[in-house]
Amino acid sequence: MSPDPGTPRFVARPRAELEPDQQALYDLIASGPRAAQRGSSPFLGPAGELLGPFGLMTIAPAVGEAVQAVGAAIRYRTGLSDLVREAAILLVAAAKDSGFEWIAHVRLAAQAGLDEEQLAALRRFEIPEGLAAADTLALRAVRAMLVDGGLSDALHRRAVTELGERAVAELVWLVGYYSALALALAVYTPHDRLTMLPATTPGAQEGE
Repeated sequence: MSPDPGTPRFVARPRAELEPDQQALYDLIASGPRAAQRGSSPFLGPAGELLGPFGLMTIAPAVGEAVQAVGAAIRYRTGLSDLVREAAILLVAAAKDSGFEWIAHVRLAAQAGLDEEQLAALRRFEIPEGLAAADTLALRAVRAMLVDGGLSDALHRRAVTELGERAVAELVWLVGYYSALALALAVYTPHDRLTMLPATTPGAQEGE
């Protein structure tokens, strides 16, 4: 069944229209480390409203605060390389048909070193060619988690041996976090689908 094209399920509001606890969460998100990447990964709209999952986090701000903290840790405090992190996020976006997550991270992925052919492969939910062996293994693990809901003993053992136990755990939490965001976006913005976007990745190299 296709989504009802009628009344939007959620409309993001500028800070002045939020409740005090929602404003506190808004400030935490808008003034945090994400602000430094505003041009490449936009999260504020023209009226100052929080875009995508960040606006949705304000619906239940106590939970939203904890959720955004997990995201900030994954984005800024893991040992994952920028390339692996952003490629993994795009794999989640492709698996979950999440248009917003793709748009929010495709430029960051390009800035991390992925070319247009590699981005196109990720959009097809494939592992790009031409990556370092460790990066390929990391993305194989991410794809397996998305397809199988877990890792086989053999793949888990190899990933821990070659990438390290901490890196594997960070990939697990990354897949879980961005899958949760994709679910929230699918519930509240069901028309925001990756498959509805152009097949190319316009602007991926612009780095606003």
